[in-house]
Amino acid sequence: MRIAIIADIHGNLHALEAALARIEALRVDRLIVAGDIVVGSPDSLACWQKIKALGCPVLRGNHERYVFDLGTERAKPEWNSPQFGPVQYAAAQLGATGRSELAALPLTIRLPEVPDVLFVHGSARNDTDLVFPYTSDAEIEPMFTGSAERWLIRGHNHYAGVRLWGERRIVTVGSVGLPLDGTPSAQFAVIERRNGDWAVQHESVSYDVDAAVRRFQTSGYLEAAGPMARLFMREVETAAFHVVPFLKWLREMKTTGADLPLAEAVERFLRR
Repeated sequence: MRIAIIADIHGNLHALEAALARIEALRVDRLIVAGDIVVGSPDSLACWQKIKALGCPVLRGNHERYVFDLGTERAKPEWNSPQFGPVQYAAAQLGATGRSELAALPLTIRLPEVPDVLFVHGSARNDTDLVFPYTSDAEIEPMFTGSAERWLIRGHNHYAGVRLWGERRIVTVGSVGLPLDGTPSAQFAVIERRNGDWAVQHESVSYDVDAAVRRFQTSGYLEAAGPMARLFMREVETAAFHVVPFLKWLREMKTTGADLPLAEAVERFLRR
Protein backbone atom coordinates (compact mmCIF):
# COMPACT_ATOMS: atom_id res chain seq x y z
CA MET A 1 0.00 0.00 0.00
CA ARG A 2 1.43 3.35 -1.07
CA ILE A 3 -0.42 6.61 -0.31
CA ALA A 4 0.53 10.09 -1.54
CA ILE A 5 -0.58 13.07 0.54
CA ILE A 6 -0.59 16.60 -0.85
CA ALA A 7 -1.52 19.77 1.04
CA ASP A 8 -1.29 23.55 0.97
CA ILE A 9 -1.66 24.10 -2.76
CA HIS A 10 -2.90 27.67 -2.25
CA GLY A 11 -4.07 28.32 -5.79
CA ASN A 12 -0.69 27.52 -7.39
CA LEU A 13 -1.74 25.57 -10.47
CA HIS A 14 1.78 25.18 -11.89
CA ALA A 15 3.00 23.55 -8.69
CA LEU A 16 -0.08 21.31 -8.44
CA GLU A 17 0.34 20.01 -11.97
CA ALA A 18 4.00 19.21 -11.31
CA ALA A 19 3.15 17.35 -8.10
CA LEU A 20 0.38 15.35 -9.77
CA ALA A 21 2.67 14.37 -12.64
CA ARG A 22 5.21 13.02 -10.15
CA ILE A 23 2.49 11.19 -8.21
CA GLU A 24 1.27 9.52 -11.40
CA ALA A 25 4.81 8.30 -12.08
CA LEU A 26 5.03 6.90 -8.54
CA ARG A 27 1.96 4.70 -9.21
CA VAL A 28 0.46 5.19 -5.76
CA ASP A 29 -2.57 3.25 -4.55
CA ARG A 30 -4.33 6.23 -2.97
CA LEU A 31 -4.10 10.01 -3.02
CA ILE A 32 -5.24 12.19 -0.12
CA VAL A 33 -5.55 15.98 -0.32
CA ALA A 34 -5.01 17.43 3.15
CA GLY A 35 -6.51 20.90 2.71
CA ASP A 36 -5.67 24.49 1.77
CA ILE A 37 -6.28 24.08 -1.93
CA VAL A 38 -7.32 27.71 -2.28
CA VAL A 39 -6.15 31.28 -1.49
CA GLY A 40 -2.66 32.60 -2.15
CA SER A 41 -1.84 32.28 -5.85
CA PRO A 42 -4.30 33.34 -8.58
CA ASP A 43 -5.82 29.97 -9.55
CA SER A 44 -7.96 28.80 -6.64
CA LEU A 45 -10.85 27.78 -8.90
CA ALA A 46 -8.67 25.89 -11.39
CA CYS A 47 -6.92 24.05 -8.55
CA TRP A 48 -10.24 23.08 -6.95
CA GLN A 49 -11.60 21.86 -10.29
CA LYS A 50 -8.49 19.74 -10.86
CA ILE A 51 -8.68 18.25 -7.36
CA LYS A 52 -12.39 17.45 -7.74
CA ALA A 53 -11.69 15.66 -11.02
CA LEU A 54 -9.31 13.28 -9.22
CA GLY A 55 -12.16 11.79 -7.18
CA CYS A 56 -9.93 11.30 -4.14
CA PRO A 57 -10.62 12.04 -0.45
CA VAL A 58 -10.18 15.75 0.33
CA LEU A 59 -9.92 17.56 3.68
CA ARG A 60 -10.79 21.17 4.31
CA GLY A 61 -8.08 23.47 5.54
CA ASN A 62 -8.36 26.82 7.27
CA HIS A 63 -8.32 28.67 3.94
CA GLU A 64 -11.29 26.69 2.64
CA ARG A 65 -13.05 27.73 5.84
CA TYR A 66 -12.18 31.39 5.29
CA VAL A 67 -13.67 31.17 1.80
CA PHE A 68 -16.92 29.43 2.71
CA ASP A 69 -17.43 31.47 5.89
CA LEU A 70 -16.86 34.81 4.15
CA GLY A 71 -20.02 36.91 4.27
CA THR A 72 -21.71 34.72 6.89
CA GLU A 73 -22.26 35.27 10.61
CA ARG A 74 -19.24 33.05 11.26
CA ALA A 75 -16.90 35.49 9.50
CA LYS A 76 -14.75 37.88 11.48
CA PRO A 77 -15.34 41.58 10.71
CA GLU A 78 -11.80 42.06 9.38
CA TRP A 79 -12.41 39.48 6.65
CA ASN A 80 -14.18 42.21 4.67
CA SER A 81 -11.10 44.46 4.80
CA PRO A 82 -8.40 44.78 2.09
CA GLN A 83 -6.15 42.64 4.28
CA PHE A 84 -8.28 39.64 3.21
CA GLY A 85 -8.32 40.55 -0.49
CA PRO A 86 -6.90 37.15 -1.56
CA VAL A 87 -9.70 35.36 0.34
CA GLN A 88 -12.32 37.61 -1.24
CA TYR A 89 -10.81 36.97 -4.68
CA ALA A 90 -10.90 33.19 -4.20
CA ALA A 91 -14.49 33.31 -2.92
CA ALA A 92 -15.56 35.28 -6.01
CA GLN A 93 -13.77 32.79 -8.28
CA LEU A 94 -15.42 29.77 -6.67
CA GLY A 95 -18.91 31.26 -6.49
CA ALA A 96 -21.78 29.89 -4.44
CA THR A 97 -21.44 26.35 -5.80
CA GLY A 98 -17.73 26.07 -5.16
CA ARG A 99 -18.03 27.55 -1.70
CA SER A 100 -20.75 25.04 -0.80
CA GLU A 101 -18.53 22.21 -2.02
CA LEU A 102 -15.69 23.43 0.19
CA ALA A 103 -18.02 23.71 3.18
CA ALA A 104 -18.94 20.04 2.81
CA LEU A 105 -15.33 18.84 3.17
CA PRO A 106 -14.44 16.97 6.39
CA LEU A 107 -11.97 17.96 9.10
CA THR A 108 -10.50 14.43 9.35
CA ILE A 109 -10.23 11.39 7.08
CA ARG A 110 -9.97 7.76 8.09
CA LEU A 111 -9.66 4.96 5.53
CA PRO A 112 -10.95 1.47 6.43
CA GLU A 113 -8.00 -0.17 4.70
CA VAL A 114 -5.45 1.75 6.83
CA PRO A 115 -6.96 1.83 10.36
CA ASP A 116 -3.67 2.94 11.93
CA VAL A 117 -3.54 6.25 9.98
CA LEU A 118 -5.43 9.52 10.58
CA PHE A 119 -5.33 12.36 8.03
CA VAL A 120 -5.91 15.95 9.16
CA HIS A 121 -5.02 19.46 8.06
CA GLY A 122 -3.88 21.04 11.33
CA SER A 123 -4.99 18.49 13.91
CA ALA A 124 -8.03 16.40 14.82
CA ARG A 125 -9.16 19.34 16.96
CA ASN A 126 -9.13 22.12 14.37
CA ASP A 127 -7.64 23.33 11.09
CA THR A 128 -5.17 25.82 12.59
CA ASP A 129 -3.11 23.83 15.10
CA LEU A 130 0.63 23.89 14.43
CA VAL A 131 3.02 21.08 15.33
CA PHE A 132 6.72 21.91 15.53
CA PRO A 133 9.71 19.76 16.55
CA TYR A 134 9.70 21.62 19.87
CA THR A 135 5.93 21.41 20.51
CA SER A 136 5.54 19.71 23.88
CA ASP A 137 3.67 16.45 24.39
CA ALA A 138 1.29 18.32 26.71
CA GLU A 139 0.41 20.72 23.88
CA ILE A 140 -0.05 17.91 21.35
CA GLU A 141 -2.27 15.71 23.53
CA PRO A 142 -5.48 17.80 23.23
CA MET A 143 -4.96 18.16 19.48
CA PHE A 144 -5.61 14.43 19.04
CA THR A 145 -7.90 13.57 21.95
CA GLY A 146 -9.86 10.43 21.12
CA SER A 147 -7.60 9.53 18.19
CA ALA A 148 -6.01 6.12 18.64
CA GLU A 149 -4.15 5.97 15.31
CA ARG A 150 -0.38 5.52 15.50
CA TRP A 151 0.31 7.59 12.36
CA LEU A 152 -1.03 11.15 12.19
CA ILE A 153 -0.60 12.74 8.75
CA ARG A 154 -1.06 16.49 8.40
CA GLY A 155 -0.29 19.66 6.43
CA HIS A 156 -0.61 23.32 7.46
CA ASN A 157 2.99 24.00 8.54
CA HIS A 158 4.26 24.54 4.95
CA TYR A 159 7.41 22.55 5.56
CA ALA A 160 8.03 18.85 5.95
CA GLY A 161 9.00 16.85 8.99
CA VAL A 162 8.28 13.95 11.31
CA ARG A 163 7.53 14.55 14.99
CA LEU A 164 7.98 11.57 17.30
CA TRP A 165 5.24 11.45 19.94
CA GLY A 166 5.85 8.45 22.14
CA GLU A 167 5.19 5.42 19.96
CA ARG A 168 3.24 7.58 17.51
CA ARG A 169 4.41 9.54 14.47
CA ILE A 170 3.15 12.94 13.35
CA VAL A 171 4.08 13.45 9.70
CA THR A 172 3.87 16.96 8.25
CA VAL A 173 3.85 16.54 4.48
CA GLY A 174 5.08 19.93 3.25
CA SER A 175 3.41 22.36 0.87
CA VAL A 176 2.76 21.86 -2.84
CA GLY A 177 2.14 25.47 -3.78
CA LEU A 178 3.62 27.58 -1.00
CA PRO A 179 6.57 25.88 0.72
CA LEU A 180 8.24 28.06 3.33
CA ASP A 181 11.47 26.18 3.93
CA GLY A 182 13.59 28.12 1.43
CA THR A 183 13.15 25.58 -1.37
CA PRO A 184 10.76 26.78 -4.12
CA SER A 185 9.45 23.41 -5.29
CA ALA A 186 6.24 21.39 -5.10
CA GLN A 187 6.53 19.31 -1.93
CA PHE A 188 4.46 16.40 -0.66
CA ALA A 189 4.86 13.05 1.08
CA VAL A 190 4.30 9.38 0.33
CA ILE A 191 3.77 6.74 3.01
CA GLU A 192 4.31 3.10 2.11
CA ARG A 193 3.49 -0.04 4.07
CA ARG A 194 6.65 -2.07 4.66
CA ASN A 195 7.00 -5.06 6.97
CA GLY A 196 3.82 -4.23 8.84
CA ASP A 197 4.60 -0.54 9.41
CA TRP A 198 4.80 2.67 7.41
CA ALA A 199 7.83 4.29 5.83
CA VAL A 200 7.76 7.99 4.91
CA GLN A 201 9.26 9.53 1.78
CA HIS A 202 9.21 13.32 1.35
CA GLU A 203 9.13 14.43 -2.28
CA SER A 204 10.31 17.74 -3.77
CA VAL A 205 9.46 18.41 -7.43
CA SER A 206 10.87 21.27 -9.49
CA TYR A 207 8.35 23.35 -11.41
CA ASP A 208 8.32 26.60 -13.38
CA VAL A 209 8.33 29.09 -10.52
CA ASP A 210 8.82 32.00 -12.91
CA ALA A 211 5.63 31.03 -14.74
CA ALA A 212 3.76 30.84 -11.43
CA VAL A 213 4.97 34.33 -10.56
CA ARG A 214 3.95 35.65 -13.99
CA ARG A 215 0.41 34.45 -13.29
CA PHE A 216 0.22 37.05 -10.51
CA GLN A 217 1.22 39.72 -13.01
CA THR A 218 -0.77 38.68 -16.09
CA SER A 219 -4.01 37.40 -14.54
CA GLY A 220 -5.04 40.70 -12.97
CA TYR A 221 -4.71 39.09 -9.55
CA LEU A 222 -2.33 41.65 -8.08
CA GLU A 223 -4.76 44.46 -8.84
CA ALA A 224 -7.94 42.59 -7.88
CA ALA A 225 -6.71 40.91 -4.67
CA GLY A 226 -4.89 43.98 -3.37
CA PRO A 227 -1.60 44.52 -1.52
CA MET A 228 -1.54 41.19 0.32
CA ALA A 229 -1.26 39.42 -3.04
CA ARG A 230 2.23 40.94 -3.40
CA LEU A 231 3.30 39.13 -0.23
CA PHE A 232 1.97 35.81 -1.50
CA MET A 233 3.84 36.38 -4.77
CA ARG A 234 7.06 36.92 -2.84
CA GLU A 235 6.42 33.70 -0.89
CA VAL A 236 6.07 31.78 -4.15
CA GLU A 237 9.28 33.38 -5.47
CA THR A 238 11.39 32.81 -2.38
CA ALA A 239 9.74 29.96 -0.44
CA ALA A 240 10.21 32.17 2.61
CA PHE A 241 7.76 33.64 5.12
CA HIS A 242 6.34 37.06 4.23
CA VAL A 243 2.63 37.12 5.13
CA VAL A 244 2.89 36.15 8.80
CA PRO A 245 5.94 38.37 9.52
CA PHE A 246 4.18 41.26 7.79
CA LEU A 247 1.06 40.88 9.94
CA LYS A 248 3.18 40.72 13.08
CA TRP A 249 5.12 43.84 12.00
CA LEU A 250 1.87 45.63 11.15
CA ARG A 251 0.48 44.97 14.64
CA GLU A 252 3.70 46.29 16.17
CA MET A 253 3.50 49.41 14.01
CA LYS A 254 -0.04 50.07 15.19
CA THR A 255 1.03 49.88 18.83
CA THR A 256 3.39 52.80 18.12
CA GLY A 257 0.54 54.85 16.67
CA ALA A 258 1.54 54.32 13.03
CA ASP A 259 -1.68 53.30 11.25
CA LEU A 260 -0.50 53.07 7.65
CA PRO A 261 -2.74 52.35 4.64
CA LEU A 262 -2.30 48.69 3.72
CA ALA A 263 -0.61 49.35 0.37
CA GLU A 264 1.91 51.70 1.96
CA ALA A 265 2.55 49.25 4.79
CA VAL A 266 3.23 46.39 2.36
CA GLU A 267 5.55 48.59 0.31
CA ARG A 268 7.49 49.67 3.39
CA PHE A 269 7.70 46.09 4.67
CA LEU A 270 9.04 44.78 1.35
CA ARG A 271 11.66 47.53 1.25
CA ARG A 272 12.83 46.32 4.65
